[in-house]
Amino acid sequence: MLCEKPMGRRASEVEEAFDAAERAGRILSEAFMYRHNPQTKRLRQLLDGGAIGDLRVVRACFSFALFDESNIRLRPDLEGGSLMDVGCYCVNGSRLLAGEPELAFGQQFVGPSGTDWVFTGSLRFSGDVFGLFDCGTALPLRDELEAIGEEGSIFLDDPWHARAPVIEVRRDGGAERIELEPTDSYRLELENVSDAIRGEAELVLGRDDAVGNAHALEALAASAEQGAPVRL
Repeated sequence: MLCEKPMGRRASEVEEAFDAAERAGRILSEAFMYRHNPQTKRLRQLLDGGAIGDLRVVRACFSFALFDESNIRLRPDLEGGSLMDVGCYCVNGSRLLAGEPELAFGQQFVGPSGTDWVFTGSLRFSGDVFGLFDCGTALPLRDELEAIGEEGSIFLDDPWHARAPVIEVRRDGGAERIELEPTDSYRLELENVSDAIRGEAELVLGRDDAVGNAHALEALAASAEQGAPVRL
C-alpha cells in the first residue's frame, strides 16, 4: 500500500498504520516521490563523499499561493495547513541529510481558514547540525533544498518535483553544475513498492522513516502552539 504524504501528524497514528499493515500481511510505504529520484540519490552521494566537508546547516523551502478556504489543503478538520501539505517535504529532506532532530522550534501564521498559512521551523540535529525551513500556502511558488558544509554547499533549485534536475556544488568561489536526465519520480516510486510486494527489493521508505517524519511534524506543531522549543 502506498499512502500519500504525510502519513500523519502524530507518530502514534503512523505506528498504528504500520501495525495494521503487518497484521494484514501488507506492505506500507509513505509516498515521498522525490526520495526515489536520481537527483536525491546523487545529493546524498555528494554529501557522503565529502564534497562540502562536514555538514552544518540544511536549508529548505516549499510554498505556493492558495486562498480558497474550501480547498482540502486549508481545512483544519482534515489536518490541512502548510506544514502538513508542503512543510513535510522540508522536514523529510532535512532528515534525509542530517538524521533525526533532537530539538524543534516552530512558528506559524494562522490564516482565516484556521490552518497555518505560513510556517517556519528550526531543527537541531546531533553533531551540531542545524535545519532551517519555511513553507506556506500564502507565499509565492518556491522550492529549494541546500546542504551547507564547512567547505561549501550543495544546492537544488527543484528538489521535490525534479522536473529539471540540476545540482550545484558551490565552493571556492565557484559552482559546478551537475545536470541529470529528467526521470518520472512517481514511476520509480511505484516500481519500488511493486518490487517490494513481490519480495524483489527493500522499500526505500518504510516504517522508520515515516515514524521519524511524524515525530518531527508533531514536535514542530506543538512548538508553534506552545511558543517554545520541543525536545524530541
